[in-house]
Amino acid sequence: MTQGRLGPQSERSRGKKSLVLDLDETLVHSSFRPPPSDDVIELPVEIDNKKFRVYVLVRPYAQQFLKELLPYYELIIYTASLAKYADPLMDILDEERCCSSRLFRDHCTYYQGLYVKDLSEMGRDLRDTL
Repeated sequence: MTQGRLGPQSERSRGKKSLVLDLDETLVHSSFRPPPSDDVIELPVEIDNKKFRVYVLVRPYAQQFLKELLPYYELIIYTASLAKYADPLMDILDEERCCSSRLFRDHCTYYQGLYVKDLSEMGRDLRDTL
């Protein structure tokens, strides 16, 4: 298999199956309107030279989920979101750096008006990818 967008597995992930997780609507829910919850992350994001405040609700136990799976899998975040939003959010969500890699919209394939996450482009054996 040719080398994809990801480099070789890190030392801590070597030999583990790769677990690929989406960000939005899997680990978090984001909105431009404040939700009726006090447990929200406010994230400033600039898109097309305009500043926005994104309100993020983290799925309960999402951070614990990442920590619990770390010994068993190489954890990869693959989102169709822009890196300028998703990268700072992952810095907050994954403070302990459980996820070894992050792939964003620019790693997706644009096909018929949609951003598609093509797992075959990651450089991992798909038989070892969940």
